[in-house]
Amino acid sequence: MHSRSSTIRTGRAVGAVAALLAGGLVLGACSGGGGDDKKDKGSAPSAGGSVSLPKLDGAHLEIAAVWTGQEQTNFKKVLAEFEKRTGAQVTFVPAQDPIINFLGSKIAGGQPPDIALLPQPGAIKQAVDKGWAKPVGPDALKEVQKNYSQGWQDIGKVNGKQYGVYYKAANKSLIWYNAKVFENAGAKEPTTWKDLLTTAQAVYDSGVTPFSVPGADGWPLTDWFENVYLSQAGPEKYDQLAQHKIKWTDPSVKQALQTLAQIWGKKDYLAGGQDGALQTEFPNSVTQTFTGGDQPKAAMIYEGDFVQVNIGETKAKVGTDAKVFPFPAVGSTAPVVSGGDAAVALKDSKAAQALMTFLASPDAATIQAELGGYLSPNKNVAISAYPNSVQQKIAKSLIASGDDFRFDMSDQAPQAFGGTPGKGEWKDLQDFLKNPGDVAGAQAALEKDAAAAYGSGS
Repeated sequence: MHSRSSTIRTGRAVGAVAALLAGGLVLGACSGGGGDDKKDKGSAPSAGGSVSLPKLDGAHLEIAAVWTGQEQTNFKKVLAEFEKRTGAQVTFVPAQDPIINFLGSKIAGGQPPDIALLPQPGAIKQAVDKGWAKPVGPDALKEVQKNYSQGWQDIGKVNGKQYGVYYKAANKSLIWYNAKVFENAGAKEPTTWKDLLTTAQAVYDSGVTPFSVPGADGWPLTDWFENVYLSQAGPEKYDQLAQHKIKWTDPSVKQALQTLAQIWGKKDYLAGGQDGALQTEFPNSVTQTFTGGDQPKAAMIYEGDFVQVNIGETKAKVGTDAKVFPFPAVGSTAPVVSGGDAAVALKDSKAAQALMTFLASPDAATIQAELGGYLSPNKNVAISAYPNSVQQKIAKSLIASGDDFRFDMSDQAPQAFGGTPGKGEWKDLQDFLKNPGDVAGAQAALEKDAAAAYGSGS
């Protein structure tokens, strides 16, 4: 489990903060109106259940996740619906990060939870390698095959067998912008990289710096790179680089870094220039984009759906003052980079498999979607279940990507390369942000660190 979980980084941590929204931090003020009261619907799904579940009177289950606050509260409403339908009792076990270590101590003590929610493909593989994880049973597998695109099925497989059910997702291909600044600049939401540069220039000409880049944290830089690379080089190359089957000295990496330098290399396009960006941490990179009226420090901030939480710390309202567009297409199609949490059974009981079946169904996800601050990769959850237009747009672009989405590359890498502050990819991209003219130097550093990390495993 990557140490980055102390930042707002993994699918898990993304969720933990995005869930604050459901408490009405931001979203009550979004387009669609109706305030927060309409989201507080209790646990009944909006339609009759689509999935049949066994009677489990007297069964006791434990499910572990590192979710806290509103996210945990909302998930408990999902579990309450399962209890109502089956007669089972489900206890939520709050886990600590890294969850693999937490589960290890539970298992050593002879008390594993029945199910755990794991935030990375690598964590699922670890649970399988250690002999903890149980394959998804036939009923749950039917739900997975019916409700998820092949890509989301595959990311939950180990050695061709389904172990993970992706209950929750993050969409990390979004650019958030200050609507007032765009209006004053006559700037439009871009759909291509070329349009993005035109939009940036229009914003700059209007007297506002185009981008806020949180360079003090390495992980947002990896996310910038992943979006450019996925769109430009394509999904197959992305997979090869994620597995280090091609080197970081590959021409496709050179092209992506040169493309990034069209923004990162322009001092006037970055709030505080390169030096300022390298001193800006993620939360501040968001808040400085949405404070200062129509003269903020920057007009745009790239990052995932969890940006909403930090916007909530300002007076800006999501949907009116703060708007969002999908990361523009650099190549032929726009990228969709995601993160997420998968349910994995650690006991192969009838009750555990029934809960896996429920979590794989649209019934469970719809309950949490309606409560806000949550995104499901389940394609049979109605887009209208999401409580406002911004969340609907985010969900729509995730589902529309079908099998072309890709899981966050640095989350698939060994931790030494893709998940350690001040080291590996994080540090190499910070150095590149400092000196965007040195593409070859950045490639050499990335390859050296990748070779060391992948050679020694994670």
